Amino acid sequence: MVESLSLRPLSAVLLHALLLTTAAARAAPGVDPVNTVQVIGTRAPTALSRVVADVVVIDRERIRASSADSVEDLLRREGGMQLSRNGGAGQSASILIRGSGASNTLVLIDGVRVGSATLGQTDLAAISLAQVDRIEIMRGPGSSLYGADAIGGVVNIVTRRGEGAVYLSGNAAVGSHGSGEGYVALSGAHSMFDYAVGVSGETSDGVSAILPGDAFGQYNPDDDGFTRSGLQLGGGFSWQTGQRIGLSYNASRLKSRFDSAQYQPPDFAPDATPDFRNRLDTQLAAIDYSGVFSEAWTGSLRASYQSDQLESGAAVISIYDTERRQITAQATWTPTAAQQLLFAVDLLRESITSSDYAAPDRDNTGLVLGYTGRFGANKLQADLRWDHNSVYGNQTTGKLGWGYDLAGGWSLRAVAGTAFRAPTFNDLYFPNFGIVTLQPERSRSIEAGLDYRVQKTTLGMTAYYNKVSDLIGYQSDPAQCPPGFNFGCAGNTSSALLQGVTVQGVQAWGDFQFTLALDWLNAKDTDTDMTLPRRASNQQTLAVDWNSGPWQLGGTLLNVGSRPDAGVLLPAYQLLNLNARYRVAGQWQIEARVQNALDEAYQPVKDYQGSPRIFWLGLRYDGRGL
Repeated sequence: MVESLSLRPLSAVLLHALLLTTAAARAAPGVDPVNTVQVIGTRAPTALSRVVADVVVIDRERIRASSADSVEDLLRREGGMQLSRNGGAGQSASILIRGSGASNTLVLIDGVRVGSATLGQTDLAAISLAQVDRIEIMRGPGSSLYGADAIGGVVNIVTRRGEGAVYLSGNAAVGSHGSGEGYVALSGAHSMFDYAVGVSGETSDGVSAILPGDAFGQYNPDDDGFTRSGLQLGGGFSWQTGQRIGLSYNASRLKSRFDSAQYQPPDFAPDATPDFRNRLDTQLAAIDYSGVFSEAWTGSLRASYQSDQLESGAAVISIYDTERRQITAQATWTPTAAQQLLFAVDLLRESITSSDYAAPDRDNTGLVLGYTGRFGANKLQADLRWDHNSVYGNQTTGKLGWGYDLAGGWSLRAVAGTAFRAPTFNDLYFPNFGIVTLQPERSRSIEAGLDYRVQKTTLGMTAYYNKVSDLIGYQSDPAQCPPGFNFGCAGNTSSALLQGVTVQGVQAWGDFQFTLALDWLNAKDTDTDMTLPRRASNQQTLAVDWNSGPWQLGGTLLNVGSRPDAGVLLPAYQLLNLNARYRVAGQWQIEARVQNALDEAYQPVKDYQGSPRIFWLGLRYDGRGL
């Protein structure tokens, strides 16, 4: 409580400063939040000003201007987003949206579901930031549009697509701790064809993932580094205006070392000396068609294949492979400029291969009906989805949203929705743990928000209340498990209450741009009244960027409050990242950045240490319009 109170004056001052500079921003250069187009909030291209859901778009320019060195570090700077990572860069990482678990965040790449169906989450450490064109985030329930696992929200990572003249870009950089990175990307369009090609690579020696004296004897003093590589291929053919067929392929490979232990007879004492390694390969291939049939009708059809292949261990290697085959058909009817209906069918087959068990495939059919409309100053959005799964049966989810545009760029919004998380293959089938009759987690949530959007300024505040029931966890009482489970089993064990307030704003003023995110969270297990692990009660981000002539300077300060984990309260920590760029000639830039400039020693989770201070120096080429 003392820590929360001490941060309130700082947050109030920062918010007051943001509001005071609103008027000056109207004449300043910067982003245009009013007309920014997103897809995630409605499943169809829609201007942010027409969306009722809590949506934010991180565009290419914001990604370039940031000092983030990974997708997860970029996401954690947004309001309502917290990071869970087992150590520093390259270690397994996931995002918690509005206090929900990592398995309650749905991650898409170009609109296609990705991640592990055995572990139930997407390891963001496997995705290279160099492949990303923009990221769309919808905070709040998303199952009514996208199906299972969208209790906390949805993240859509959009890769590059070719357009206009030839565009060649690339960079190369070296850093401390044996770090290096680079990428080359080429895109453009000619006649009826568009194309995009990119390759990227990163490496670092890192530091030991686990601190000495950990509770389970897994500390090994060796460095736990990583290498990450990525490939993007894409192209399309447009034989006439409004008609396009496209092919895409995205792949990444993450190799990382981590600390763990093996337990050998006769005493089964922990032995942390082996060299434990992960190798995670992800692939996504898709063919899609999009067409404009008339002034009122548009449609799309996509078939995709996604795989997530993890090999983990030392002397004994565990294998967890996921394969997803998806077909999506979608039609949008826009009878007037203010009214839109969306119809969609999602077909999904998931199959897994594991060294620990076998499991049958599962099929899912999803039917979606969405409506977006405007009546004067009033905005309405309603989504309804029905899912039938071959394992856990039928699920119906819905969302209803209302917005009202006030004068001067201000607007109100309110949203109520339901969502669910599907049990993973591990929850259902893992030996001596999984229960095939397990039911999905379910949530009911409401939220209310106030937004301000003009051409150079955005400001949004959202208060939310989310009640989650039938949480899937470890049932320690064998009496509550089927016969033969003598040490407990998976079960729908508890319920949770997630409530909080998020404030986020972007303000351009002269040559400066200020970005602010404030997050207050109360995430409780309602059965025990205990705070859910790894959730900070408050988190704040302040970023300042200056762009004048050939110079670009920026800094980001992140404060993460204390949070419980494994029976202890981890202390708060602060991270300061700095970056500088100088355009030396034409399309060439020299870049320097410092991650964790104050060399803060912190534990992202119990007994794991975060990345130390890392210096980077690099050269970038940005050849637009070649």
